[in-house]
Amino acid sequence: MGALESRGLLRRMSDMLEMLMKRMDILARLENSTDFHKGDEARFPLDRFQPAAGLMERIQAIAQNVSDIAIKVDQILRNSLLNGKVMEGRRDQCEVPRDPKYPDCAGKVEWMRARWTSDPCYAFFGVDGTECSFLIYLSEVEWFCPPLPWRNRTVAVPSLPPKPRAQAAFRRDLARLLELIGTGKESLSFMKKRIRHLAQQWLRAARRLEQKLAGRQRDQKHILIHIGFLTEESGDVFSPRVLKGGPLGEMVQWADILAALFMLGHSLRVTVSLKELQRWVLGYIEVWVEAAGLKRLGRLFAHLTGLLGVPPGRGNCPLTSPLPFDLIYTDYHGLQQMKQHMGLSFKKYRCRVRVIDTFGTEPAYNHEEYATLRGYRTNWGYWNLQPTQFMTMFPHTPDNSFMGFVSEELNQTERQLIKANKVSSMAVVYGKEASIWKGKEKFLAILNKYMEIHGTVYYETQRPPEVPAFVKNHGLLPQHEFQQLLRKAKLFIGFGFPYEGPAPLEAIANGCVFLQARFNPPHSSLNHEFFRGKPTSREATVSRKQQPFQQGLQDPAGTTVFQVSSQHPYAEDFIGKPHVWTVDYNNSEEFEAAIKTIMRTQVDPYLPYEYTCEGMLERIHAYIQHQDFCTTSSVPPSPKTKSPAMQSPPSPLALSPNSTHLVWSPRAGWAPQAWPPVASLQVWVSEPQHTCTQTCRRRGLVCEPTFFRFLNKEEVFLQLSIVCDSTEYEMNHLYPAVAENVHECYLQKEPLLFSCAGYNPKYRRLCPCRDFRRGQVALCRDCL
Repeated sequence: MGALESRGLLRRMSDMLEMLMKRMDILARLENSTDFHKGDEARFPLDRFQPAAGLMERIQAIAQNVSDIAIKVDQILRNSLLNGKVMEGRRDQCEVPRDPKYPDCAGKVEWMRARWTSDPCYAFFGVDGTECSFLIYLSEVEWFCPPLPWRNRTVAVPSLPPKPRAQAAFRRDLARLLELIGTGKESLSFMKKRIRHLAQQWLRAARRLEQKLAGRQRDQKHILIHIGFLTEESGDVFSPRVLKGGPLGEMVQWADILAALFMLGHSLRVTVSLKELQRWVLGYIEVWVEAAGLKRLGRLFAHLTGLLGVPPGRGNCPLTSPLPFDLIYTDYHGLQQMKQHMGLSFKKYRCRVRVIDTFGTEPAYNHEEYATLRGYRTNWGYWNLQPTQFMTMFPHTPDNSFMGFVSEELNQTERQLIKANKVSSMAVVYGKEASIWKGKEKFLAILNKYMEIHGTVYYETQRPPEVPAFVKNHGLLPQHEFQQLLRKAKLFIGFGFPYEGPAPLEAIANGCVFLQARFNPPHSSLNHEFFRGKPTSREATVSRKQQPFQQGLQDPAGTTVFQVSSQHPYAEDFIGKPHVWTVDYNNSEEFEAAIKTIMRTQVDPYLPYEYTCEGMLERIHAYIQHQDFCTTSSVPPSPKTKSPAMQSPPSPLALSPNSTHLVWSPRAGWAPQAWPPVASLQVWVSEPQHTCTQTCRRRGLVCEPTFFRFLNKEEVFLQLSIVCDSTEYEMNHLYPAVAENVHECYLQKEPLLFSCAGYNPKYRRLCPCRDFRRGQVALCRDCL
């Protein structure tokens, strides 16, 4: 494009923007005379025509960007007229700065020399092949090099103070959420039905939590929920199977997450397609203008979006507009899609991401370099996120945040009615797919001697169900009918799969006893296909009644791996008898004795508080208010850089009155802005074959990984009377720890590897523990 043509195009853009601003000024005055804007979602001007003052400000910003673009076009034209000649004067005399604060600068410059033409976005930002243009880009657009001292610094125009954020208010109606979820997929229909079914329970729980918080101020967050596994690009294997007995656990959890975030009063945007993700994260300027009724200018802004929101090219340059969401809830599929389409900006904004991760991601699998070096191979890890950004369905490991889901609560009348109508000789089998029943004839024959067996197995009309003839198969049941079946049954029995779904908790909440198999040998990624490739070793799920530490295997790094000991470790370990029985199905006598005892045992419906609507609201509220992954924490000092002048202040920890562990000293005189509060911290030393998760649990506590930074110090070993002939900083997910037989102490070099999971008989670990709220293991007593 020649100079005259390009300048003419920019002039026409400016004229159109000026006309647009005049029209919007008229509309803004008209809008000010109405109450058209009322509603919870006013901060999202995309849902309705809202010509507000904010629109004028954005258009003015776009006009300013057009002016900036004109300058850039002139620069590019001048460079082309120079036929590649190096600019005169100072700009051809740049040297790569050697600044320890920017260790990656030289490497990035080297990369730019070889690859700057690989993406047009670099030229858009003024890169022209000269050393100076590389350094300007790497210091002013990206953040890998220090600012150049000779660059002109224009005086920034004083910006208006940010407007006060809207306060979140508990909602009284879920109708708007059902609209946000949308239509077009069976999975979405399933989630909406679930939300409608539990609506009254959500409303009652919100009122109780509102009273508990007593008017505490809460900023309203703008949250994107991108359910990646439902996108067509990820295969969306779930939606077609909703009506055919496919797994529903993930959709149950996502429905409850949506309901909880909405009831807490936050502003939501829900996407289930890659196109929607691109529209909201990358191209929201174009959509916003079109939604304002300016479709005539839509094509113009489609081009401007590439210039203003997302630089043209292949996505290697950062976004030029801020991300409009405070938080993003997604899954592994969505995380991969965001990384692909946000380019370099993904690194900047990934601290806002919360990953819904069914089975969890342990730090050893999350840290890319460490996992690669130590052989922690996985299909899903290597993200280098803070481990607590991963949110699980059950509290597998304290290294991740426990998100959970909810089960239906019963009132007192319903509980009494269930107890009166229980049929002691009725059992329901856990499993909607015929494959789960294969090879279970022996157990079913024993069970059939004492109980009437019911199933809910999907089958095609023209094909008979693949279950024994003595089983009464109801086919797939709607959720309400399935609940009624559980309310009559005495026993809910699992045959080993699916792992850790929501159904056992629903059965226990409806007064059933859950009977499951003890795995012998236990299952793990080292011996079972289902877990292979998942980013977890699952060390901490050994039943209390088993002899501990007899079922370990060696993982690639040499640490002992504990495995999944049953179909549902949470039910086994956190609930237990009389509601949950875990037996060896290979022992017919033990299995038959358990059936007889269960038939005689009376149990009340039971639901752990953390799986009630109020429990989930309480937990998510605490996470949103207190978890901040965008504030960087200091890295432990390397022994090479440590000097006497840089010694850390005296430890704020002190021996407890009984001298068995350390606590935060009331005489420390200071307390960091930490969550959980440091007053809940206790430091214990593990036994050689215990994880920190187990070490804390044996003392009625929970391991708290955010506290590792307070005990990753040499003086803590001394306070615990541990003799250290040497102390080293290394990357190892078991550190800080001591090898007592040789008096060698080890501190953690990489904060992302602080982990409650894992052990090695060689070490005793320093473990940070905390208390927890009754029925709410995710929160300490003062964490709400």
